[in-house]
Amino acid sequence: MASIVSSYGGVPVSAPSMKEVPLESNPDAIAFADALERNEFDLVILLTGVGTRALVAVVEGVKGSRDAFLRALGRTKILARGPKPVAVLRELAVPVWLTAPEPNTWREVLSALDARQQEFPLAGTRVAVQEYGASNPDLLAGLEARGARVTRVPVYQWALPDDLAPLEAAVRAIGDGEIDVALFTTATQVVHLLKVADSMGMRDAVRRGLKTCVVASIGPTTSEEMREQGIEPDFEPTHPKMGFLVREAAERVGRG
Repeated sequence: MASIVSSYGGVPVSAPSMKEVPLESNPDAIAFADALERNEFDLVILLTGVGTRALVAVVEGVKGSRDAFLRALGRTKILARGPKPVAVLRELAVPVWLTAPEPNTWREVLSALDARQQEFPLAGTRVAVQEYGASNPDLLAGLEARGARVTRVPVYQWALPDDLAPLEAAVRAIGDGEIDVALFTTATQVVHLLKVADSMGMRDAVRRGLKTCVVASIGPTTSEEMREQGIEPDFEPTHPKMGFLVREAAERVGRG
């Protein structure tokens, strides 16, 4: 993304705010795999590409083989939340029954299922949801409200990066009003930015600094987290992709 920013004449200030940490002990994932192989699920919802890969890796690491698990996935309805899990499933030769459209939030997951209600009513179905660090209570509640029996399958969690110096430098730059545009591509980035700002005694300064620059959010899930944290995003791109995010931010700054 830094190279895209540079291509529009901007000066990127890169501040890695998160790393993916596979759960070292993942009994829920293994229990899910065992149950799936026994045909105990009617639908599996895969929310992220990284989580899908991690799930397969966990199963293979514990069981010594992934073949039985992939065969079980292949005979179960799979809903993918957007193109990244679809790409992973294509590599694994696992068919996708349904894909949630852009902007790929929990709302689109539920509306895609609602559109297939005649073909696949959720009442009484057994649904597994691969999670990506934190539960999505709105998605789980929506599935349960439609009568599904939901099983959470946590696969990995987010942690702060080992080297906090770039993020701390970004916190100071935002607090000092030195940043013109702030780009956020996931809700966890918002949480971690403010967590580090808290540790530096700069949460209020960061909030003030973000009010003076263009704040761009990749999509509704990230925007919701921002608002919960008291930050109002200025815009979301027309498509939830980094190229659109940077280009449309550059256009806004140009107009300003």
